[in-house]
Amino acid sequence: MSILQEFKEFAVKGNVIDLAVGVVIGGSFGTIVKSLVDDIIMPPIGLLVGNVDFSNLFVVLKEGTKLAGPYISVAAAKQAGAITLNIGMFINALVSFTIVAFAIFMLVKTVNRLKREPVIEEAPADTKTCNFCCTNIPVKATRCPHCTSPLSD
Repeated sequence: MSILQEFKEFAVKGNVIDLAVGVVIGGSFGTIVKSLVDDIIMPPIGLLVGNVDFSNLFVVLKEGTKLAGPYISVAAAKQAGAITLNIGMFINALVSFTIVAFAIFMLVKTVNRLKREPVIEEAPADTKTCNFCCTNIPVKATRCPHCTSPLSD
């Protein structure tokens, strides 16, 4: 029973639940960013560089065994059994990563700004240093209790 009880305590801890929620939200956020890159950002960029569909930008490394090239898409090349270097998919993944990394950076920056502790002003010092023996003594002292030297303000 102790193992089950330990597991229950572990699973119900706030950190584990927070982590699970973060993973689920992160997966959903990744899907949204992928759609943003594939459907919103890359089509205008492809249009600007000469009607290039980045998701179908690839290089054939080896012709397919089922059907010879040229292939009109990555899917057609894969269906023919060709080996391809998918440059466009890599560019899309790179843009997606950049957007996710920037969003996480902004989130962490905001959380850190909220976590900063207020600056606490130091209380006025209630001691001073003796000019003769360099020990700390009360501010109101007129004579050093260690070396008995008279003190001037």
